[in-house]
Amino acid sequence: MRHDLARRLAAAASAAVLATLAAGPVAAEVAVVAPEQAGFAATGVEALKAEMQSLVDQKKLAGAVTLLARQGKVVHFEAYGVQDVATGQATTRDTIYRIASMTKPVAGVAMMILWEEGKWSLDDPVAKHIPEFANLVVATADGGTEPQAHPMTMRELMSHTAGFDVSAGYEDDGLQDADLQAMIDKLAALPLAVQPGTDWRYGPSVNIQGYIVEKLSGQSLDVFFKSRVFDPLKMGDTGFHVGAAKLGRVSAVHTYGPDGLVAPAGDVRAAPTSPPTFLSGSGGLFSTAEDYWRFAQMLANGGEFEGARILKPETVELMRTNVLADGVTVDLYGPSQTGTGFGLDFAVIMDPAAAGTPQGLNSFYWGGAFGTWFWIDPTNDLVFVGMIQNLRGSIPGAGTPPLRDISPRLVYEALSAR
Repeated sequence: MRHDLARRLAAAASAAVLATLAAGPVAAEVAVVAPEQAGFAATGVEALKAEMQSLVDQKKLAGAVTLLARQGKVVHFEAYGVQDVATGQATTRDTIYRIASMTKPVAGVAMMILWEEGKWSLDDPVAKHIPEFANLVVATADGGTEPQAHPMTMRELMSHTAGFDVSAGYEDDGLQDADLQAMIDKLAALPLAVQPGTDWRYGPSVNIQGYIVEKLSGQSLDVFFKSRVFDPLKMGDTGFHVGAAKLGRVSAVHTYGPDGLVAPAGDVRAAPTSPPTFLSGSGGLFSTAEDYWRFAQMLANGGEFEGARILKPETVELMRTNVLADGVTVDLYGPSQTGTGFGLDFAVIMDPAAAGTPQGLNSFYWGGAFGTWFWIDPTNDLVFVGMIQNLRGSIPGAGTPPLRDISPRLVYEALSAR
């Protein structure tokens, strides 16, 4: 009798939990302070909000979430529009987004946790940790190959200069068709595109880092991320898959119709509800604006957030220090990005005037293919996170408004008007 009662009570409790989950997301609990408390003009922060809302009203964006913090204080955290134009479901502050290449800084932090533990060094040959790469050769212009002028190093692997090609160069090679080991085996059979250290190419380097994290830690990448980064930082909505109860919070992906207005993207792979076979350190994570702010604020704080120490301050400083050789430039969309260097899984603003940005000296940042973006400005003690979800959302001129130019302009206008 007691056992039957206990079972009925447990079943009732489980049903109550499921009902609560089904009812919708719990509102984000980030405290938002008046802009003046962190040195912003309130009118300037309102201008940022108004511009984002205007883009939604003009149907240039379906929806968005933006978060701005300074001195560790959140002064702006807004949701706009809808997370799905097909259903009209409203965006909320805890809408979940595919953050694509904003996964890369997380993988970089994972690598540096292991670096602090002495498991690797920046000058190590990559082959020390991946023996399959010991005999890699380099493709030549005449269709032949030549030896590496020097063995690719871990420093080069973490700055996209290890010699691997851009991602498009491997379209026919199925690097992500199986697991990380299969990717390594395929890359080991292919020549490098260029000599290590001589050119910046945005390719499989961070997926390779994910493999190294697994090998050096003895844990799968999702388990390492969760136990060493997400759980300590209370990033409960970030991971390689989305629990079934949270699927209603995942943003749809959008594109643009012939009229230039936002429209459903159509056939986009659904969010997985269990860990995928290929755990992509380059681009596999889902997250929310709040969760990613917690990660970015940890970095802005020198590796600590709300009592959770992830990295040492000097390690964060190393990550945001340019490591490219003289003459090697960041080249993501075509023309080289003047005034910009690259550290360990972050781009770094080395010369704001040359880079054409109001962001402070040594700001470090990255973004995702679906248009998500963020930056951390140590000069002004500032963090910004923006979330949208568009096909080709990060490519200039592909339809998405230039949010990565618009938002810094408005943020620093609000700061300078204080």
